[in-house]
Amino acid sequence: MVSSTMFDRTAIAPEQPMQIINVPKQKLTPKPRSTGKRLRWDKGLVLTALCLLGLAADAGKANANEDVELQVGIVQRFGEKPDDELTLEATPGDSLTLRFLAGNLQAQTVSVDKVKLEIAMQPLPEPVLEERVVISVHPNFETAEDYAQEWRAKGIETEVAQPERWQVWAKRDVYNTPLLRRLLLQSLQAKGLKTAHIETKVVEKVPRVSWMANGFRFTRAQLEIVAAGKNTIQVSQGKNKRPSRLFVGPLNIQPNAYGNFTLVNRVGLETYLRGVVPNEIGAAAPTAALEAQAVIARTYALRNLRRFAIDGYQLCADVHCQVYYGLSGATPTTDRAIASTKGLVLTYNNELVDALYSSTTGGVTAPFSDVWNGEDRPYLIPVVDAVGNIWDLSSNSLASEENFRRFISLEKGFNEERWEMFRWRKEASLRVLTDHLRKYLENRKHPLANLTAIRGMQIVDRSPAGRIQKMVVQTDKGNLELSKEEVRSALLPPRSTFFYVEPVKKNNAMWGYAFIGGGFGHGVGLSQTGAYKLAELGWSSERILNFYYPGTQLVPLNNSIVFWQNPSAEKK
Repeated sequence: MVSSTMFDRTAIAPEQPMQIINVPKQKLTPKPRSTGKRLRWDKGLVLTALCLLGLAADAGKANANEDVELQVGIVQRFGEKPDDELTLEATPGDSLTLRFLAGNLQAQTVSVDKVKLEIAMQPLPEPVLEERVVISVHPNFETAEDYAQEWRAKGIETEVAQPERWQVWAKRDVYNTPLLRRLLLQSLQAKGLKTAHIETKVVEKVPRVSWMANGFRFTRAQLEIVAAGKNTIQVSQGKNKRPSRLFVGPLNIQPNAYGNFTLVNRVGLETYLRGVVPNEIGAAAPTAALEAQAVIARTYALRNLRRFAIDGYQLCADVHCQVYYGLSGATPTTDRAIASTKGLVLTYNNELVDALYSSTTGGVTAPFSDVWNGEDRPYLIPVVDAVGNIWDLSSNSLASEENFRRFISLEKGFNEERWEMFRWRKEASLRVLTDHLRKYLENRKHPLANLTAIRGMQIVDRSPAGRIQKMVVQTDKGNLELSKEEVRSALLPPRSTFFYVEPVKKNNAMWGYAFIGGGFGHGVGLSQTGAYKLAELGWSSERILNFYYPGTQLVPLNNSIVFWQNPSAEKK
């Protein structure tokens, strides 16, 4: 017999995943939080039911002199492979306290110096059918969120997930029976959404986290790890235990939406920045560039607390959020830049800005809508990344292919000119391009995923700031239209969407394509390499921020600031 449930393995476990809650300071009882479109700071915004023992930590205040606690997923899919391992170790002279629920649901603690977490498969009393409706797949959170909001406006409840690529799911607790899921899928496909599909599997065993302590083996779905004295924990992943990283604050193993686990670091915002700034811009950057990076990293983190709501935490530790390695890589120079900007954030009309940034723009920053779907931000506009008057976008639009190629040929006078990724040329054969494109389409359940050959490609729409808006790839199975950031995901060579293509022949035969362009990353907002140069020229961090985010204000964090609101809702 096979029973049915949503595609959420935690639904079949006796212990439930941790969820965002709103808990007044004087209470410890979890209470669901509203998911309104306009979020201001309050005590419950970053307070999560992280303590499986019924305990709740006090959330920070939105005050420049006090810290804010974040929940960062530092290992996002632990248990995806049955041989996954995590080793957690106290620093010399300290010990770890493990907190979990005993079989009688009473709090239990165990003290150890070191613990190895492994995966144990627990048989279910009977097989369980797991399903979820995947409406769409996207290369980034921003476009996925916009797409999810479009479907909500049409009356279909959605949620954003990241099992690998970003996905929009039909809300699992709404479409909670096989019949409802299939009716929804029929409706979506009738509307022409051919990539929507149901992911189905029958599960007979579920993973649990297992560890040895004091001669006993424990197996649980949730676990809290606290350092008794110094509050630092060394974390190593894999059997070779490399690389190991040092994290401040408690760690929690908790179920996620994909049937495995996340190791979540509960860490103060300012301490979190110590693990972000040196790993994002590099400790060798000039002081003003480090300070600018600290401000936008702080702003970005607070604006994006909703990013992993489906999994019960807030931010990840890689490039899908900001690179965060705990105290690994922290330096006196980056620490001073963080301390000198403590509590400062960037705002526009008293709302935290969408503090997007990238490595290298290629010479022009991109508006938000050049890269992602959704409303433009008035402070994210095309900025020629140079101190001098090199190019006038108003009279020489980069939407013109001729103008764009002329712009790419310029190499001097830009803030980024000495960086390797400022200008580049990458070549790839038709075979390599075809293989990469096929894998991309297979992941999206695209009807052209059975292609066997690319016949040609052409850029058909480019924005005034030069970013590709639409590219058509001719294949043996039909024409494929790629939009914006899809181009980078679907094709192997491009480092940005700021490029043009040329056919390459070898031995008088069509061999592949050359991608000639500039920049590394999405190109929206601050350029890290550009900020480096401006700081060397003597610009202050505030002047650098105003250059890349015109019209914004640098202010101390306070209770009146709106963290985030749906830009579409703001216009209504």
